[in-house]
Amino acid sequence: MLSAVSVGLALTQFFIVAVVTAASAADMPRLTKKDGRYALMVEGQPFLILGAQINNSSAWPSTLDEVWPAIEAIHANTVEAPVYWEQVEAQRGTFDFSTVDELVKEARAHHLYLVLLWFATWKNGKMHYAPEWVKTNAVEFPRVIDVHGEAIDVLSPHAESNLAADKTAFAAFMQHLRQIDGSQHTVLLVQVENESGSLGSVRDFSPTAERAFQAAVPSELVKTLNKQPGTWRQVFGAEADETFAAFSVAHYINAIAAAGKTEFALPMYVNVWLKGAANTVPGLNYPSGGPTYNMLEVWKAAAPAIDMIGPDIYIDESDLYRMVINAYHRPDNPTWIPETGGNDADARYFFYALGAGAIGFSPFGIDYTGWTIEDAKPPALHAENFALIGSMDREIAALNFAGKLKTAVEEEGAAEVFLNFQKWQATVSFGYPQFDGGRTAPGTKDHHGRALVAQLSPNEFLVTGIDARLTFRLGSGENGHLQILRAEEGRYENGNWKFVRLWNGDQTDFGLNFTHQGKVVRVKLGTY
Repeated sequence: MLSAVSVGLALTQFFIVAVVTAASAADMPRLTKKDGRYALMVEGQPFLILGAQINNSSAWPSTLDEVWPAIEAIHANTVEAPVYWEQVEAQRGTFDFSTVDELVKEARAHHLYLVLLWFATWKNGKMHYAPEWVKTNAVEFPRVIDVHGEAIDVLSPHAESNLAADKTAFAAFMQHLRQIDGSQHTVLLVQVENESGSLGSVRDFSPTAERAFQAAVPSELVKTLNKQPGTWRQVFGAEADETFAAFSVAHYINAIAAAGKTEFALPMYVNVWLKGAANTVPGLNYPSGGPTYNMLEVWKAAAPAIDMIGPDIYIDESDLYRMVINAYHRPDNPTWIPETGGNDADARYFFYALGAGAIGFSPFGIDYTGWTIEDAKPPALHAENFALIGSMDREIAALNFAGKLKTAVEEEGAAEVFLNFQKWQATVSFGYPQFDGGRTAPGTKDHHGRALVAQLSPNEFLVTGIDARLTFRLGSGENGHLQILRAEEGRYENGNWKFVRLWNGDQTDFGLNFTHQGKVVRVKLGTY
């Protein structure tokens, strides 16, 4: 029989465990929404992912020594790294999470956060990361059948055995992640699959899939999309095959994500191989069934366990890049760029993403394994961006979540950008310094001016930029003459603003000029 003391100790221990568990849950990374804007909350505060995704085959313990120096050089605060189904379950039912353990341990040692990418049923529209015991048993784990009756190297989303195998492995992975990271929260997000859908066929034409295709569209999807009931062909016409594929893939991935969240409810997302402006044939030019812009409504309806959809953007044209950001910047979807080009030409889009309220931005291929970076030098302009923002990433995230932040990016043929705030207007000019002739003509192809302006209070702003000049003036309808009361260069340290010096004279008389020196200024404005 237990003594009163024993019972008291047991109750105390239970209470402590309950409190710790509740605190861990409260501190878990989560996505939150307010007034149409999103934030990734980390340790209870908005957080901006300055990400770097490593190459597909760089997450092995033997190659990690070639990862961390590149991550440090680009000034990232978060690493995106894959987890391979073929490695964690090489033998059916036996799990080996040693690579996950090493990633988490090394990330902590380097004071970095992690986003883990589950490569399993789909990777780039194929099944190449499935274990050998799946690849060699097409009877139990059937593949997509194309319109000619041929099997392709994509697992069918209509096979319960495929779903059960992936779901079991993913749930085991998330359970292990909770065990090793349930209190420290090194891992912020989990990507479920990679660029899902099928390359090689617009959809599965297997007998099981064909029966589903000839049947009525699920009533909930019909209702959500405001369609009339009918078969897939009757409801969706020419887009029936791709829509059917999108619903099938989204439903499959939703089940995997839901199983994982039962074990450890981290935010989960999917990424997208984009449908191009010219390459428009699903299953040929891009994986059919993925969450491309024309299938977003289907995915949102079929995959509620997925918290966000992030586009992988490898586009050279600024207009098209911004169109993609805008397409995925939705009231029901946080802006998140999980992959983008690692070249200097892609760096300026970071500021466009910030201007769209992005929770994060991540160039791809950042390691020194020799696959994408041959000279052991990180992309200079990406590194410059992250170095500029890194010391104040929390402050920038909070200002963005509050709707106080705006950005400007230099475009060919445009020398100025106007940013409107309450009472004030900021003018961002490119081609520094312009007031005495300038050394680079503004609005040229080879220039990369960018700037950020955030309103701290009605008359105070945080400003920074690269190859840009900022001036302020009163907005339309305001009376008086502007004067700069104080322009204070400084930096954030552990959330506190540290004064460095005042700008005046040459530093303010012709606007606030920013080169590549990584300066940040708080400006207080007034009138006379």
